[in-house]
Amino acid sequence: TSLRIRGAEGHHTVVLIDGVKLNDPSSTQGGFDFGNLLIGDASRIEVLRGAQSTLWGSQAIGGVVNIVTTEPTEAFQGSLDAEAGARGTTYFRGGVGGANERLSWRLAASRYSTDGYSAYAAGTEKDGYDNTGLSGRLNLKITDAVSVDLRSMWSSGRVDLDAWNGDSRDYGKTQELVAYAGLNFDLLDGRFRNRIGYAHTDTDRRNFNPDNKIQTLTFDAKGQNRRWEYQGVFAVTEALNATFGVEHEKSEMKSRSLGDWNPNAAYGRGDAELNSVYGQVQWTVLDGLTLTGGLRYDDHAQYGDNLLGQVAAAWSLNDGATVLRASWGQGFRAPGLYELYSEYGNLDLQPEESDSWEIGVEQRLFDRAVVSATYFQRDSDNEIDYGYCLPGDAHPICGQPYGGYYQNIQKAEAKGVELIGRFDVTERLHLNANYTWTDAKNAVGEHEGKRLRRRPEHMGNLAADYDWAFGLKTGLSVRYVGESFNDLANAVKVDAFTLVDLRASYPIDENLEVYGRIENAFDEEYQTVLGYGTAGRGVFGGVRVRF
Repeated sequence: TSLRIRGAEGHHTVVLIDGVKLNDPSSTQGGFDFGNLLIGDASRIEVLRGAQSTLWGSQAIGGVVNIVTTEPTEAFQGSLDAEAGARGTTYFRGGVGGANERLSWRLAASRYSTDGYSAYAAGTEKDGYDNTGLSGRLNLKITDAVSVDLRSMWSSGRVDLDAWNGDSRDYGKTQELVAYAGLNFDLLDGRFRNRIGYAHTDTDRRNFNPDNKIQTLTFDAKGQNRRWEYQGVFAVTEALNATFGVEHEKSEMKSRSLGDWNPNAAYGRGDAELNSVYGQVQWTVLDGLTLTGGLRYDDHAQYGDNLLGQVAAAWSLNDGATVLRASWGQGFRAPGLYELYSEYGNLDLQPEESDSWEIGVEQRLFDRAVVSATYFQRDSDNEIDYGYCLPGDAHPICGQPYGGYYQNIQKAEAKGVELIGRFDVTERLHLNANYTWTDAKNAVGEHEGKRLRRRPEHMGNLAADYDWAFGLKTGLSVRYVGESFNDLANAVKVDAFTLVDLRASYPIDENLEVYGRIENAFDEEYQTVLGYGTAGRGVFGGVRVRF
């Protein structure tokens, strides 16, 4: 499960939890799999659209998603949530924590289980899912200027799978571990903030087919990422701030596909190292006008060095009621380890490169509304995608039973418009709406002019929330996703769909709240990837306790 931003590939989105970068080097393109992520302990989710290479890494071509977990604000506090609903679903989560002048800490746990629905769209067998998660964070102030930061997250999931052509008893297991340790220290009366950190991610994934007679294990992969980093933020003057840092990252993976046909398959193994130096300056040239410029230098063990630039400008007018903004940035992504060294790998792959820019305006209206419009464009070279072997294909893998391999599709273009609006119609009625038009296409080769697969041209969302005088809160969400294509040749279409969700919550007292929701209220039949099942109507309810 991946997230595409502005028509970019899912692996062009950098995902963070509390600023810690998540990725699995053994996943198909080295990105993060959202399928095993439960966000019950998240306090907010921040999304940065467009190239963000300077601070977040050269592969942040599409954007960045930062999930911020709950921080305690009182000496001791806790929460317990319980939910049940459609398809035998139960979800329990809880957490405790505390904060004082020197110490802030929190521990949280969750358990999710559902009977699910068929992963094969035409299937009838239910495919369930179970997930157990633990997380913890601790921040200790040694002095007013020095603190230690520790964080960790662990999850274990089991999901039932189906074969490509029908129901089966296949299932997969995944374990993920994320750990971070950091030392923060301030100098020059807090004007110079420093952070030294180490982050570690470890992912184990295994798939099984219990009906196999010789080897029930069908897929086995392990990915590990270790990252050392330093970042400094220096307030040079009130108008000039500088952010700079160095990073060292080492990734390792091993992966194999096996079964009765190849019960003792060897691992494909690979590793890579990346050293980076970056710097960014933000200068308030005059009241309301801010200019930002940054550079990032990457030295990749296999693909050499690369220098990226990024510039941006924001001009706030009319006491902040109007904001004009523009930016330009570059991206660079070396092929992932799975793309290079798995059984579908291709050692001839070239790095992906991109140039992107955007221009936009935001306007506040009558202290009740905020509307914005953004035009974006991105040109990419050497984008990597999975391609099937064609007749006469001389690549060595085409003599194997896998049927395809990762290839550079040479050049792609994406452009579009984002419209966003937030309206406080009354003190009780609030509306949020957005619409995105995306034109993402292959730019050269056999499929020149064809839309990139699974990139809907039109997407829109509308949410309406009403706060009743007696405490009840109700809401409605409508999501429209236009048609897309399931293949590079645009021969197989994925139909458009519209989903409607309803929600309500009511506080019994200041510590207890009951809530409910209806997902896919009109029981729309739809697919986001051709052949894969999706959830029908579901009714859920639960309670939230705070203490």
